[in-house]
Amino acid sequence: MVEEIGKVRLDYSKYSGEDLYCDGAVEDELLHIVKDLSAVEYAKVIEERKSWPILYHLSPLRENIVEWIPILKSDKVLEVGSGCGAITGVLSKKAGSVSCVELSKKRSMINAYRHSECDNVTIHVGNFKDIEPQLPKDFDYICLIGVFEYGQSYIGGKKPYHDFLKLLLPHLKDGGRIIIAIENKYGMKYFAGCREDHSGAYFAGIENYADGGGARTFGRKGLEKIFRSLKIPEYHFYYPYPDYKFMTTLYSDAYLPGRGELSNNIRNFDRDRMVLFDEKEAFDGVVEEGLFPFFANSYLVVLGGTFDSKYVKYSNDRAPEYAIKTVISRDDKSIVNVRKYPLGEAAKEHVREMAVACENLKDKYKGSRLEINQCKLVEQDAEMYAQFEFVQGVPLSELMDDCLAKGDLDGFHKYFKEYVERIGYNSDCPVADFDLIFSNILVRKDVWTLIDYEWTFGKSIDTKELAFRAIYCYLLEDERRNKLNLDLILEELGITQADAESYREQERDFQKFVTGNHLAMAEMRDRIGNRLIVPEKWIDKCRDFEEVNRVQIYEDKGNGFSEEESYFVQEAYQGENMIELQLKVSGDVQTLRIDPAMDACAVKILEITCNGETVPPDKKKTISVNGRAAKAGTYIFPTEDPNINIAMSNLQRNAENTLYIRMEIVRLPHDMAQDMAGSVKRIL
Repeated sequence: MVEEIGKVRLDYSKYSGEDLYCDGAVEDELLHIVKDLSAVEYAKVIEERKSWPILYHLSPLRENIVEWIPILKSDKVLEVGSGCGAITGVLSKKAGSVSCVELSKKRSMINAYRHSECDNVTIHVGNFKDIEPQLPKDFDYICLIGVFEYGQSYIGGKKPYHDFLKLLLPHLKDGGRIIIAIENKYGMKYFAGCREDHSGAYFAGIENYADGGGARTFGRKGLEKIFRSLKIPEYHFYYPYPDYKFMTTLYSDAYLPGRGELSNNIRNFDRDRMVLFDEKEAFDGVVEEGLFPFFANSYLVVLGGTFDSKYVKYSNDRAPEYAIKTVISRDDKSIVNVRKYPLGEAAKEHVREMAVACENLKDKYKGSRLEINQCKLVEQDAEMYAQFEFVQGVPLSELMDDCLAKGDLDGFHKYFKEYVERIGYNSDCPVADFDLIFSNILVRKDVWTLIDYEWTFGKSIDTKELAFRAIYCYLLEDERRNKLNLDLILEELGITQADAESYREQERDFQKFVTGNHLAMAEMRDRIGNRLIVPEKWIDKCRDFEEVNRVQIYEDKGNGFSEEESYFVQEAYQGENMIELQLKVSGDVQTLRIDPAMDACAVKILEITCNGETVPPDKKKTISVNGRAAKAGTYIFPTEDPNINIAMSNLQRNAENTLYIRMEIVRLPHDMAQDMAGSVKRIL
């Protein structure tokens, strides 16, 4: 009943013998990958496969959601719904023992092969309700990462989510904690056009799951209602951003985001999505109104005591030697401090260099009007970090944004000119912070403080190059900033277009240097290829369709055509590319003119009859057009006023006639229509 894969134990004593949940062939692919490849090769596989499931299950960034939690080697952890092991590995590194519960044998095997060197992991395979009675009651942590929403499937009954936690609580030791990571059904991304993660439907959570489904997420008050019903005495909300799956930043009620911080929003990798509005601008509004906890995309809830860490930012979408995390916390004296930790041995030298950079920059800017945030290197026991002062102030980028929002371009340029003056002090000194971007400078009255100088190099860098990079990054972060006249700024800095292109190329090389030539997550989204659908464009297209794809009829009864006596045919278009007309034409009409559209196009007459008699498209002197004929019945119109003229006087007609015509039509760009028409020899 027990199998060992490497050092991992799999307990099948409660396994039914059948996997009731399976994602199909992708799980076989994952099993093959983890059996045959090492973890360091996963990044290459992720980039090559360009697959959402491969990215989701194998990306090391999945671990961020729990990596920050101060789990000790003396702690016991229960992971419910461990799946393919996205967080099992980091739990194993931190804890004394990890007990996993997973319904699927195939997924459990993927987990085991993936972490076969972990000698403190046991995976219980089977239904949670069957396994729960045999679990010990002394866990320090119970993790439900992307699991609580499946309470109905796991537990069933009238109050499945309440009962789920009720079953788990007795398995905590005194002082233990339950960690829940779950989507917020009222998350901003769902209003903005992301599909609900589990059902794949637009607005499913916002509409309170009107169509049902096996998974259900909650807003903050919905979760709190469940916790209160169980009389849980203490719980704390954290806010993973962009969401808990690939968290880069963790906020808390003690440290909420500021305006301008939430700009990394196109981060769903699983499906196409709509873009209904600019999420950054919307987030700025809710941040100002104090509503971020309601609209956060995901929650991480700690049932039990809080942690000192109030803010965590991961910079691990990088090469290993530069992978770090930034933590803002309060110590026992409630003093706020900022620490940067290496995420692995390879990054320790990078963190050490921050303290060196601090001293070098302080020497460079001594006597200037740019302060350098104090940094102290701490190495004690197994812990190592760079500690910074917590500086109060407003980011320079926010002050500049305020100027743009008010249309105060003079104010913006005043800030920019002062920025150039302050950073340009002692520019020949052989030390420079390459990352002197506006958001790294905090302004408090007349005091400007550089708070982050991670990318400081032992060489001088031209001030105009640093200023160009600052404005370049500033513009890339937000399209609304494009109202700035970049040419004017370049002229102020004395930068030619050739210089600017050289600096852009240098920036691209720098990004490759930081990431180790691996694709960043934003690039992975592009590689996977899910679409961004902008409804405004579709609305414009429909409006354009209605305005341009209209059929107008003119009748010449001997006095020529006149606009006043013309009319439009309703519902002439059968879809976008087909026209069908059945017209009543009086016997005194000599020529009937049909305008099939109000733009350049190609038209093919498929059928034309008069009183049931076929009119051949090549009938001489009967059909004429103001375009060019590719062949009989097929015409190119390089004009906004295409028309097809039918000489009714050449047809057998009565006092009242029925003309039927069916045409295929394709709109063409004007240049293309002219080129196509130019290849045709004669005008009809």
